[in-house]
Amino acid sequence: MGGYEDWPAFMRRAGSARGLAPGAGSRARLSAALGVPSPGAAPAPERVASTKHDGVTVTELRWQLAFGPATRAFLLTPEDATGPLPGVLWLSCHGGRKHLGAERLLDRGPETSGPARDVQDTLYGGRAVANELARRGFAVLVHDAFSWGSRRFGLDPAPWRTAEAVDGRRARWAADGHRPTAEEVYDAAAADHENTIAKAALMLGTSYAGMVAHDDLAALGVLRSLPEADPDRLGCAGFSGGGGRSLVLAALVPAVRAAVVCAMMTTTASLFPAHVDAHSWLLAGPFGGLEFPELATMGRARLLVQFAARDPLFPPAGMRDAERMLLELAPGRAATSWHDTEHEMGLVAQEEAFGFLADSLRRDDEIDTKVSPATETA
Repeated sequence: MGGYEDWPAFMRRAGSARGLAPGAGSRARLSAALGVPSPGAAPAPERVASTKHDGVTVTELRWQLAFGPATRAFLLTPEDATGPLPGVLWLSCHGGRKHLGAERLLDRGPETSGPARDVQDTLYGGRAVANELARRGFAVLVHDAFSWGSRRFGLDPAPWRTAEAVDGRRARWAADGHRPTAEEVYDAAAADHENTIAKAALMLGTSYAGMVAHDDLAALGVLRSLPEADPDRLGCAGFSGGGGRSLVLAALVPAVRAAVVCAMMTTTASLFPAHVDAHSWLLAGPFGGLEFPELATMGRARLLVQFAARDPLFPPAGMRDAERMLLELAPGRAATSWHDTEHEMGLVAQEEAFGFLADSLRRDDEIDTKVSPATETA
């Protein structure tokens, strides 16, 4: 539990997280099922540094939660921005790269790491999605969540099961003639260690997904408090694991007016028996028997769900069933689209998401209350 030695004490102070999170009705049911501890008042962020790059101001933030390492985050706004802008909390994907947090979503010029650019090239069409959204007139906040980036667990030394898993990976690397970087070694360890975190969370009365939601709720509170963001025009978005986090956040917080979920929607039944092992503990959270499409009925957000037609992580029938359920349960509030891609958020999907957020987060006197119908997007 490197860096998180104070986590058990935090949970003892909070009591069992199940049932303690704010909300009523279905939101309370979801909060209790996940065991989301209340983040309390929004932490006061420290402004560490600010730079300008390609028309975007990138401000590094830091805040300390009630347990674990400090959170590193970045606020991105148009360089010439004046007045509060619609605010979007963009949630990073899982990606199997736990050493890397929100940095994978932004471009800071020469300071952008090689692993961050690699994720952008592989999963985001070669684009830093947070920078591009900020250029469109948004205040975009990206943060390191529980177990990623600055909030990662210290694994030196690693627990014995994790150490054995890394030894096996090292043997494969050696057989392939590959010399791993320190980041690759950490990510290999973190992949196995997620099982340990999930076990510890259950013992403490919460869940892995519930603890990630805790950090996301705190980050949304920070975004609402920033002078650059309009607290009445808030949205969230994400791809893959970030898309699931976006769905949960919109369900828990009625103040979220729009949410984008990319490549993270299916039915539970469709994951059995062949697809459970493809996913992390983030998707395997105890959602209290609720299906992902049912989460769309909570909260008040307009919702855009984007499907990757050739996604190997989800069976096509499960995605289609989830789409039908979604449109039946949230008529007039949910829209869907299909993209002929594998598990990625390419430029076409990004442009669609940007347009949806712009449409949904207009000022009250500008809002078009219609939600775009389901579409098939090449």
